[in-house]
Amino acid sequence: MSIPTEPIGSLPRPPALQNAIRDHASGRLSTTELAKVQEQAVADTLARLEELGSPVLVDGDQAKPGSITYPLQGLTSLAPDGVVIPYADGHTRQLPRLTAGPFRYQVRADTYLRAALKHSNAPVKQAVVAPSALSLLYPADGIAGYSREAFLSDLANESEAEIRACLDAGAHVVQLDFTEARLALKLDPSGGILDDFIALNNEVLGRFGATERARLGVHTCPGADQDSTHSLDVDYTDLLPKLFQLKVGNFYLQLASEAEPERTLKTVADQLLPDIRVFIGVTDPVDPRVETPEEVRDRILLAADHLPLDRLGTCDDAGFAPWADDASTSRDTAFAKIEARVRGTRLAAETLGM
Repeated sequence: MSIPTEPIGSLPRPPALQNAIRDHASGRLSTTELAKVQEQAVADTLARLEELGSPVLVDGDQAKPGSITYPLQGLTSLAPDGVVIPYADGHTRQLPRLTAGPFRYQVRADTYLRAALKHSNAPVKQAVVAPSALSLLYPADGIAGYSREAFLSDLANESEAEIRACLDAGAHVVQLDFTEARLALKLDPSGGILDDFIALNNEVLGRFGATERARLGVHTCPGADQDSTHSLDVDYTDLLPKLFQLKVGNFYLQLASEAEPERTLKTVADQLLPDIRVFIGVTDPVDPRVETPEEVRDRILLAADHLPLDRLGTCDDAGFAPWADDASTSRDTAFAKIEARVRGTRLAAETLGM
């Protein structure tokens, strides 16, 4: 396929895994037994993606408790009353609050990647949490004996180590999940929080050379949890110029759910720098309707009117289940949408004579 296409990351967990997660939380299932069910789900995810003809695979975050919180598993210096993320439908997600330092990842994403690579020889990308998201763990009133500056230094070092470990393990691409970018503008329309997020992420990304950055990417969307978003009402064009300041070679942009996709594409075209590839979202995980391949094709053809073909790729708008307990989209629906993306991308390439 001459137009690259990639999944974003998370996929709904199969019922057996959802049951195992609940049984483990209640003490009815051991950690070893849970790990076996997770491994089966990973193997099934990779196999189904290959069957659909996906040129790049993901493990679907099957062993992650969530796309943000996975590095915190086993960390004892946490309280439950951290930052609350409100969604448009009224539900919320709450992050934990850090209570003591030093901050260290308890789990790194290369653990998931190495496990996935045992089940496939195809290219596998690895999604990691952006340090900007984990910066929200630090409380506004501080931590005695552990300054915010010391925390951010530790966080940057941990994030760098995780990304390097994934690259060393053979990741096709390491993708930073930066879903909090648009939310930052909702919380602070002046852009101050977003500027801080960009600076922190670039502190980490700036430690990598040009060859490494070609294998680094960033994904942004207005959230996708329980078929709802947290910041779709924020003007995308206010975010994009700052987003493209990030030092990566690949940008994965939600677009299928945008009310004015052509306006967004014009902004992207204005920001496009040399050696950057933009993957546009052509399926919407929040929408229960499965797109047709022809609909996907037409979205790509619109993008091709604005972006150079050698800089264009396709993706899903977001992960389908960034939190392990999100069952709002069925596993079969998610794979059907992915199949539409793969087939639609192929149709667009044929139409464009590629």
